[in-house]
Amino acid sequence: MAALSTVPLAVQEAGDRRRHPGRGTLRAVLLGLALVLAARIWLVAPVVVASDSMEPTLGEGSVALLLKPGPDPAGVSAGSTVVFPHPDDGSTTVKRVVATGGQTVAIEDSVLVVDGVAVDEPFVDRSRIDGTYFGPVTVPDGHVFVMGDNRGVSVDSRHFGSVAAEDLEATVLLPWS
Repeated sequence: MAALSTVPLAVQEAGDRRRHPGRGTLRAVLLGLALVLAARIWLVAPVVVASDSMEPTLGEGSVALLLKPGPDPAGVSAGSTVVFPHPDDGSTTVKRVVATGGQTVAIEDSVLVVDGVAVDEPFVDRSRIDGTYFGPVTVPDGHVFVMGDNRGVSVDSRHFGSVAAEDLEATVLLPWS
């Protein structure tokens, strides 16, 4: 008897699908669009780079894809490219973290030196900043020291000081030139 009662239900479900073809497809498309919109609002965003301070990594006018939730301040490390509001005017600023809290930073004849050790930075054109000296300065705990890859034109922590790690808004995922 139980087998007979399931047959009409199966027939009824098949009939519903014939009256509403594509209902599952429409739901899938709407769910996909909602997920893409949610990701765009809360997770990732494109940003157009407005200056040449990060060349050659990010040239002026290039687009970078950002991971919007700010990085965990405890997990920020040297080499990360981060986004934060500029301390002077609040504009979106993209720079590279070169040192974190407790580290000592200097530039000695165009070479970045962190804790007394020269840092290999193949993306920095040292010939454009030959003879440049800065520091040494110690980065306060809970802060990062940021610099642009194009050191000759970059306005960065050498000018406005270290940036509080809690002010970091995003991490650059993908640069496009």
